Amino acid sequence: MNFGLIIVGDEILSGKRQDKHLPKVIELLAARGLSLAWARYVGDDRPRITAALREAFAGGDVVFCCGGIGATPDDHTRQCAAAALGVPLVLHPRARELILERMRDVALEQGLPFEPDKPDNVHRLNMGVFPQGADIVPNPYNKIPGFTVSTVHFVPGFPVMAHPMIEWALDTLYASLHGQHAQRERSLIVFGSMEATLTPLMEAIELKHAGVRVFSLPSVDHPQWGRHIELGVKGAPADADAAYADLRAGLEQIGVKTGPEMVR
Repeated sequence: MNFGLIIVGDEILSGKRQDKHLPKVIELLAARGLSLAWARYVGDDRPRITAALREAFAGGDVVFCCGGIGATPDDHTRQCAAAALGVPLVLHPRARELILERMRDVALEQGLPFEPDKPDNVHRLNMGVFPQGADIVPNPYNKIPGFTVSTVHFVPGFPVMAHPMIEWALDTLYASLHGQHAQRERSLIVFGSMEATLTPLMEAIELKHAGVRVFSLPSVDHPQWGRHIELGVKGAPADADAAYADLRAGLEQIGVKTGPEMVR
């Protein structure tokens, strides 16, 4: 099963905020022997969000969608999820309870009476309006939940909330998958060669070692190594080790100069 990530918000695409979700989700998956297959950024545009979610629901991957599940006019993700599924939005009973708990806690902290019928508190219940049939994703930060439909999981845009919620989903819903995507990456620095020269060796390695991917990352102005190519392989640990041994042997045969080795 593959894992995907959708990040919603104009503030990311405009550069007003730097995305913190992509590197963190990669980190969370890697810690569990899993990996991210794809990621997608979408602005606050309902047709685009709906199209992205329709693909996510149809694709069968585990997808985390970050952002746009609030209750202000620029939050569209809940509505788009319902549209993509062709179902109505309804107030989730457990989400309602959790939101009321949060409002009660805030009132207590502020020394104010809890007034659930105040217009602003009634409006906050919209944060628990999810596509019909959704389950909740618990939020340990402030109790306001996200939601899940099938294998697509919706969390807030705030990293302090989103990342623990994603961890919960990985450890509660997908514990059986942990370790299935364990990867090893082995590479070395190659000096004084061109990618065209290395391509036949790269193709031969991939042909011999099914499931292993060979990569080359050229650099023209590295502060330590100057002009060079980082050449390597990645795949399941045992497969990557075997492919790397053949890569080293092939480089020796063509007589290129190599530098430091790296294992990730």
